[in-house]
Amino acid sequence: MRKKSRNVLTATIKGPGRTRGTQQYVLRLYVTGMTTRATRAIENVRTICEEHLKGRYDLEVVDLYQQPVLAKDEQIIAAPTLVKKLPLPLRRIIGDMSQRDRVLLGLDLIPS
Repeated sequence: MRKKSRNVLTATIKGPGRTRGTQQYVLRLYVTGMTTRATRAIENVRTICEEHLKGRYDLEVVDLYQQPVLAKDEQIIAAPTLVKKLPLPLRRIIGDMSQRDRVLLGLDLIPS
């Protein structure tokens, strides 16, 4: 983990080797501390990204205990919350990300 400006504790995970000609996904996962639920959410999102978005995603993990102001700024009402910033439209998925079909649908990786 590394410190970023505004004293936000974050971890950025990039898929190895970006692939040209495909959409790049920008994801931000908000968690509250390193609880079992937060750890499970991080692992679930990481696994889904590696299986379905390998090489074309940026995942940032933000601990809201380190920067609670972000919860208000980003209108986060529960944690863990995964926010898909790009490609548009913006989507929010709440929970430990164990319901893979729901997460894939939220990321627009499977048709509705």
